[in-house]
Amino acid sequence: MKQFYYIYVLRSLKDEKNYTGYTKNLKLRFEQHTNGEVESTRNRRPLVLIYFEGCLNQQDAMHREKYLKTHYGIMYLKNRLKQWSNEGSNLI
Repeated sequence: MKQFYYIYVLRSLKDEKNYTGYTKNLKLRFEQHTNGEVESTRNRRPLVLIYFEGCLNQQDAMHREKYLKTHYGIMYLKNRLKQWSNEGSNLI
């Protein structure tokens, strides 16, 4: 079976800002964030996973992560999350 790469967005309940990243192992990476093992989110805990998607290779995941950090990517996420949650507009 082919290895997937995951792009994910975490929401800080402390500062209400998002963190976007990518990984091969989403469960492990979320645990690392939650346990304070990731410097960039250590002081922003608690965190919740609000979005993720899979890519077939690392290059695609890297490009998608960069896109989701742009203005257009942020707007995409805002619209995407609004469709499944009444609070989606507050997540981005």
